Amino acid sequence: MATVTLDQVAVPLRAFRLCLSLTVDSTIALVGPSGAGKSTVLNAVAGLVKPIAGSIRCDDESWFDAEAGVFLRPEQRRVGVVFQDYALFPHLTVRQNIEYARRNAADEYLERFGIGHLERARPGSLSGGERQRVALARALARDPEILLLDEPLAALDAHTKVDVRAELQQLLGGLEIPTLLVTHDFEDAAALAGRVGVLVEGELRQTGSPADLVARPADPFVATFTGANLLNGQADGTGGGTTGIRLGDGTVISTSDHGEGAVTLAVYPWDITISNSRPDDSAMNVIAGLVTAVTELGNRARVTIGSLSAEITVDSVRRLGIEPGQQAFASFKATGTRIVASKGGKQ
Repeated sequence: MATVTLDQVAVPLRAFRLCLSLTVDSTIALVGPSGAGKSTVLNAVAGLVKPIAGSIRCDDESWFDAEAGVFLRPEQRRVGVVFQDYALFPHLTVRQNIEYARRNAADEYLERFGIGHLERARPGSLSGGERQRVALARALARDPEILLLDEPLAALDAHTKVDVRAELQQLLGGLEIPTLLVTHDFEDAAALAGRVGVLVEGELRQTGSPADLVARPADPFVATFTGANLLNGQADGTGGGTTGIRLGDGTVISTSDHGEGAVTLAVYPWDITISNSRPDDSAMNVIAGLVTAVTELGNRARVTIGSLSAEITVDSVRRLGIEPGQQAFASFKATGTRIVASKGGKQ
């Protein structure tokens, strides 16, 4: 398997400069908000954008080197790209789209992706999942040394997305080339890649496995992007094994992390329980408030109490009779919290 290395690659954008180093030797996802520079990274690897500094190498071959004056054109790089809207040629059949690169006949890929029965069809008659399989087949028919996926699930509706994501996860797992995908959805990134990088305004804030990013978010942005609630308060790190944090409304909660001064605490929705009465458990942090929203999705529900969101089962919502406007209590353990920012310098 090839390894593609980006070293201090810099590209000026409208409001900031993209600058990052990254090694792609398996499947990695870059996740971040719109306009963070994610697609620019893909375009730089593909040769569609020329950086102003840094280098891009595939094993021992230099694709770009600012100092040496090297810049291979897109057709000189063995790169497979699947664009957000798939960019299939509407006037060509499925077979003709796959064979467009003229490297391989389509037969192997029609069979591999289960689209042989569609070989004479045109893209306009295909479903979202079928178009994605055709786009992947076309990209891989070029014998690429790296596969690039730009928001691979963004063009799909919510119903189709779940099925296509599972299918894409299986397909990527069977590939023997490095894959770099970008998405604004952390759940998609976690499902499709073993390693995730959070990109904000052209800067990689943190990279690691999805579990690592959730367990140890590097800053408040990473925490919120991975789904956490944020609580701001003043910490007193002089206690024993826990730190007490006084929130703006006077509520004091405890965390097993250490911090002093102004801190930001992350609490994930799945670490929070909801009750109708204050829990009689001194080991639990409790925040009281009015339920402002209840959103059900499948057998899970997102319950919002003030600015705090908890994820519980729909059965629990029914059993507790939780409805917007009623008083409720959100409880979580000190060990279920993480200090993600501390102006006091201790964390």
